[in-house]
Amino acid sequence: MIHKLVTAPINLVIKIGEKVKEEADKELYDLPTIQQKLIQLQMMYELGEIPEEAYKAKEEELLTRYEVAKQLEIEQWEQMAQRRKKE
Repeated sequence: MIHKLVTAPINLVIKIGEKVKEEADKELYDLPTIQQKLIQLQMMYELGEIPEEAYKAKEEELLTRYEVAKQLEIEQWEQMAQRRKKE
């Protein structure tokens, strides 16, 4: 009983941390979000709101995130396919 009282706050903090990480990863590697940010970036550049150097740096970052997100998506599909084969 005492063990549960002592570990409950720690477990809660761990669960909150995991949820925050999950949401951050979702935002960071969400394909539609990345695509939207690429479009916004392109528009900002074309309207002269950001210089070419800043545009290229941000575009490279977003494209890298897109590649990672796409790879994660492929891995998830492969895992689902493997689970179905086992059933």
